[in-house]
Amino acid sequence: MKSEDSVQLTIELTGIAKDIAGQKEIQIILEPHQTYHDVVEKLSALYPDLVNILIAPDKKTFLSSNLFIINDEMNDPVFLMEKHPRDGDRLTLLSVMTGG
Repeated sequence: MKSEDSVQLTIELTGIAKDIAGQKEIQIILEPHQTYHDVVEKLSALYPDLVNILIAPDKKTFLSSNLFIINDEMNDPVFLMEKHPRDGDRLTLLSVMTGG
């Protein structure tokens, strides 16, 4: 349950993340001091199968070519994981899986 001093986020899962999680969207709640590292850590705890596929073994960062887009703004992706998400943000987890 959300309290006045918490940050509620909606995370949209796409591609393989959606397949692994079995759902398209989840809600998580953070404390205001928490960062995008903490978001990734929560995802790795909820969906351990994402580790080594989208999430790095440290469970706090993404493997290359995976990122969050904030509020559907393609020109404002999360590259600095030390930043703090804002209450009500919608994060879309994009996975750029390439093959050849």
